[in-house]
Amino acid sequence: MRASLADQTGGGATPSLAIALGANLPSRCGNPIATLIAVRPLLEASVRGWSQDLRRPGETTAFRWSPLFETQAVGGPPGQPNYVNAVVLVEGASVTADAAPEATADAAEDLLGHLQELEQHFGRERQERWGPRSLDLDLLWWGDLRCHTPRLQLPHPRWQERDFVLAPLAALGAALEATAPGPNCTAVALAGQPGWPEQLGAAWLTRTDEPPAEADPRPG
Repeated sequence: MRASLADQTGGGATPSLAIALGANLPSRCGNPIATLIAVRPLLEASVRGWSQDLRRPGETTAFRWSPLFETQAVGGPPGQPNYVNAVVLVEGASVTADAAPEATADAAEDLLGHLQELEQHFGRERQERWGPRSLDLDLLWWGDLRCHTPRLQLPHPRWQERDFVLAPLAALGAALEATAPGPNCTAVALAGQPGWPEQLGAAWLTRTDEPPAEADPRPG
């Protein structure tokens, strides 16, 4: 019997929300690494704003970011560039036990809308399934919420099958042994210490001079 998502995230404060990030095309701010660096503060601001009315009294929002990984494309057209991937775990955005299922599903879809706005902000174009993209933000789970709507399925139905999700989770100590990446994992951690700009050498940082935009939590 598979453990609950809460059990899978390891010890300490239980991350109630998980989001996967990926990119394999340049965006308005540079290469995929530059894109993930640029979207990080915008994503945190967006999640904080979204969760403001959902948090329990005294609950605060904290973010745990995985290292960056380089992974091979899965599915889609052949010959795609490799992806840069990461996962962020959010503590303090709990699903309250007394919340109505319909209201909770609506809130999850609202978060999905924020993620898609950020994708569009960085030039995401949805032309073909699993095609190359300038930014991909996937909601993996929100607590133990089970959501099946035309727009959203939670937990994400394929997160346990993807090295580009499992490797960052394992780096955070947030995957069960049964779902950790296997010996033939295609995800390779980028060199350096855990962190983001701290993890990378100057050669990776090829941003354009123009910043992506103001740090608006809901860019249009």
